Amino acid sequence: MARVTVEDCVERVPNRFEVVLLAARRSREIAAGSMLTVDRDNDKNPVVSLREIGDGTIDIDGLKDNLVHSLQRRVEVDEPEEDNMAALMSASNEWAGVIQENLTEETFSADDVGATDGEASAADTDVDDPFDDN
Repeated sequence: MARVTVEDCVERVPNRFEVVLLAARRSREIAAGSMLTVDRDNDKNPVVSLREIGDGTIDIDGLKDNLVHSLQRRVEVDEPEEDNMAALMSASNEWAGVIQENLTEETFSADDVGATDGEASAADTDVDDPFDDN
């Protein structure tokens, strides 16, 4: 990298730290396949990007906008959880009511169903003396 190239860049962009940021961003663009505006001459991407900035063959304002856009963080905005929680609570209360109604309707005793498989119903057994060996 020639000293002349860096001095040319500082004439176009007064802040040398900004030159570094812009050249790095342009180098990444070149590596991604962006078209070159100067001849490569066996130079690496950072040198080519500095030559482009120094020669003024690229739009510096567009490069700055691209740099700012690439450094911004994107935060996804979700819906407030309170609204979702209220909907979930009402839905769970509805299900709880349905389950409670079903439990009261479907409760059966052994007398209602009847004894099966050789078991005697409560009316057929001697309930008075459970310890009787008859």
